Amino acid sequence: MTGFGRADGSVAGHGFVWELRSVNGRGLDLRLRMPPGCDVLEPALREAAARLKRGNVSATLTLTREAEAKVAIDAAALEQALAAATALAARIEGSPPPRAEALLGLPGVMRVGREEFDLGADAAAAEVLRRGFGAALAALLAAREAEGARLAEVVVRLLDEIAALRERAEAEAAEQPRLHRERLAESLRQLLAGTPPVPEERLAQEIALLATRSDVREELDRLAAHVAAARALLAEGEAIGRRLDFLVQEFLREANTLCSKSASGALTTTGLALKAVIEQLREQVQNLA
Repeated sequence: MTGFGRADGSVAGHGFVWELRSVNGRGLDLRLRMPPGCDVLEPALREAAARLKRGNVSATLTLTREAEAKVAIDAAALEQALAAATALAARIEGSPPPRAEALLGLPGVMRVGREEFDLGADAAAAEVLRRGFGAALAALLAAREAEGARLAEVVVRLLDEIAALRERAEAEAAEQPRLHRERLAESLRQLLAGTPPVPEERLAQEIALLATRSDVREELDRLAAHVAAARALLAEGEAIGRRLDFLVQEFLREANTLCSKSASGALTTTGLALKAVIEQLREQVQNLA
């Protein structure tokens, strides 16, 4: 299920932003992206994110310094540079002594002061960032719940369509025995033209056999049962994605059998319409948790 959550704040002289993004996935796959020194947070964050239950989730922490970085001199590097420059100047006759600005411009002598952000040594800062993650997680959960409510409305509408098509198929299936009789009688008239007619009893036996093979009442009954089961799962409203996905496979199986047993164009058309709606249902169910 898709969703987005964001939270920001400040901690230890830094501004921080948590951004959580979620897309559909069968299991829970949490990917954390944090600056160096924040790895100590990972166990607690993974424990908190278990509330999501499923989805491919990326969580990104961005830190920015609130105060300007300070320029500092690396004393050891400066001493080494000065000694080397003085020794070189002594070896070259008439060479002027080393100038301060030249020494300060050497690589490594001047550096921008960057404090290492180590949460292992700052429990208070770690707690602030954990709370920030919790706020972003709550926003993500709210977004996913809102999307889930919208998806549930779509699923209910598709189930209503399936139920209506099933009722139409039931009415059309009632014509199957008559159609079989007419087709069989016509075929026999063409094959046995000029020969004695087939006894009515024999014709009735063949029609009964065909009607038994093409009886779709079981498929229609199972479709009704699957619709009822899907509605019951929606009423539960939690951790239903996989169970609905299994039900959709059963929907498709019954619709395929209905089409294969059809003896009329009308019933075949209804069966194909059923398959189209069930496919739409399958796509929506993939996004449910």
